[in-house]
Amino acid sequence: MTTVPMTESLCQAGSSGVAKAPRPTGASQSVTIPGAHFRRVLGNVPTSVAVVAGIGPDGQPVGLAIGTFTSVSMDPPLVAFCPGESSTSWPKIRMAKRFCVNVLAAGQEDVCAAFASKQPDKFRGLSWTAAGNGAPRLESVVAWVECDLEAEYQAGDHSIAVGRVTHLETGTGEMPLVFLGGRYLSVD
Repeated sequence: MTTVPMTESLCQAGSSGVAKAPRPTGASQSVTIPGAHFRRVLGNVPTSVAVVAGIGPDGQPVGLAIGTFTSVSMDPPLVAFCPGESSTSWPKIRMAKRFCVNVLAAGQEDVCAAFASKQPDKFRGLSWTAAGNGAPRLESVVAWVECDLEAEYQAGDHSIAVGRVTHLETGTGEMPLVFLGGRYLSVD
């Protein structure tokens, strides 16, 4: 994993190993945007719904629900997502340095809810197999993307995790689950 892909004069790694980019010159530090307004406006942007899964240091599967999955680059093949700093699952996956992004299908709202919860065994009752990199690949997903952790950048109360794709496949052929306006939708 590269935590500081930019020169040290541009980016310094913090104690967690997560790169911290400097604020742009002239950026306002006093702007206050109410959280409810921020959420209401950006709730108009549809997001994918996925589960990032890995194997924790204790050998047990661990995962979290995300709504920020995106492609970054084709050459090299990179993807990204934004785990919250309060996540208890992401630090365990970060330590493994490899993960599988499982893109959820329409009708898998219950799977999303399980991985968005704080319950200790989020995999209880779910079928999964080990992907090629050993990370959990959930059954009945639209697609899965196996990655090695390439870099991570601090970004407010989240971080931006960049994964180098090592393998990817389509799954069920179902339509993906989408989150828009505070609710789940399927794309027809």
